[in-house]
Amino acid sequence: MDPDFVERRRIGLENFLLRVASHPVLCHDKIFASFLNQENGWKDALNEAGLQVKTDSRLKSLSATFRVKNPDKRFTELKHYSDELQSVISHLLRVRARVADRLYGVYKVHGNYGRVFSEWSAIEKEMGDGLQSAGHHMDVYAASIDDILEEEEHYADQLKEYLFYAEALRAVCRKHELMQYDLEMSALDLASKKQQCEELATGTVRTFSLKGMTSKLFGQETPEQREAKMKLLEEQIEEGQEQVKVQNEESRCVAPGTDFRAPTGMSTHIIYINCVCRDFVQNAWLEIERFKDQKNRDLKEALINYAVMQISMCKKGIQVWTNAKECFSKM
Repeated sequence: MDPDFVERRRIGLENFLLRVASHPVLCHDKIFASFLNQENGWKDALNEAGLQVKTDSRLKSLSATFRVKNPDKRFTELKHYSDELQSVISHLLRVRARVADRLYGVYKVHGNYGRVFSEWSAIEKEMGDGLQSAGHHMDVYAASIDDILEEEEHYADQLKEYLFYAEALRAVCRKHELMQYDLEMSALDLASKKQQCEELATGTVRTFSLKGMTSKLFGQETPEQREAKMKLLEEQIEEGQEQVKVQNEESRCVAPGTDFRAPTGMSTHIIYINCVCRDFVQNAWLEIERFKDQKNRDLKEALINYAVMQISMCKKGIQVWTNAKECFSKM
């Protein structure tokens, strides 16, 4: 419950709320509005929404990452960029922390100047006042580092925010990988159904399978059984022969916010995944472009303000030693 930490935490949470409130879609979210306006009850609405349940498992996400055959190059590049951005900002923050530690030591050592000058002034008559004044300036200089480092932490927090943004970019990429993975698995399932239908029609099995082995061991199926299976497979395939081509259509299939229920059937399920995937990609890239503009503004502002703070700090150091010089001149 350190007051300084609590205040920094409060500022960080307030900035997060301002980020959400400035978003053109999230600002209209009912759960966000209830959080701002209600002391109680918003948690119940959050739980009822089931957002946590909708979160994809890490295992499935990892499987999709390594098994997607045709990943979108744009999302692959975005994922690499997010990794590099997080790495660069992490290195920058570590360098700043090391510099701050050494700077703290340098400033505090100046307190020794103040102590020595004060002790020296006690044994001098003509030089005593000048030494005492110079020691006072050194003490002030040594104490000023606490406020300087506190201001530095503010700019460091602005950079740390983009560590979380980098993770959010990766989450978008993982979501797309999962959708692409589902699409590819559905397409493979459809191809398998077509192959089964062809094998039933010709009576030949082109690849090794359990079905082929059982047929050899227990005999072929009756014509009635084969006809029933073929009819079922044909019904599933006939629902959409060109379903995989849907991903090449330019139009959006699902409008944002539409409660679109996935239809039953294998082919229509692929169409549904294609539609949702296309809608996700278009919305995601709108958000990514918005993020890029925001990132450029925020990081530029933070770095400029940090440089201005460093210049101001150096000017204060020059002023302290200028005052000490005047004290020595008057001795």
